[in-house]
Amino acid sequence: MDSKQIEQLLEKYWNAETSLEEEQELHRYFQTNGVPDTLQETAELFRYFTHEKNKTFTDSDFDKRVTKHIGQRQGGKVIRMTNWFQIARVAAGVLVLVAAVYLIGQEVRKSSPIEIADTETDPQLAFEETKKALLMISKSFNKAQQEVVKINLLNEAQQKIERKSAEGENKPSI
Repeated sequence: MDSKQIEQLLEKYWNAETSLEEEQELHRYFQTNGVPDTLQETAELFRYFTHEKNKTFTDSDFDKRVTKHIGQRQGGKVIRMTNWFQIARVAAGVLVLVAAVYLIGQEVRKSSPIEIADTETDPQLAFEETKKALLMISKSFNKAQQEVVKINLLNEAQQKIERKSAEGENKPSI
């Protein structure tokens, strides 16, 4: 392959426009010894890529060795923070849970329409409280029934429209 083609491929390579086949062709070219002096730096770069690609990792104690090396270079002791992070995560979760329970309890107490009184000793008061609760449920039930009637009207109208459109499709065209 001549140097003009290689320079064109390199231009495409630096612009990230090469295909995998073209990149492999460049790698093969720069592995040979017949590289011009103007492309020697590029050849060294491609040889480095190939060398690093072929490296394999075989050290099973890599983490320990790196931690020891870092500790020696800095002259200090390496402190593992993973335990503190786990404790902080659990504490944050418990805090959120406690806050949620407290706030929900406050909202329930504020929005409760029925004032709960001591009804165990006075039967008349218990009767009045029960009556209030049943009236409130009755009002809600009546509102729901009105909405159901509206929904039924809509369903009936939809069925009529569907029947008319089905009849229109079945009529023969003149």
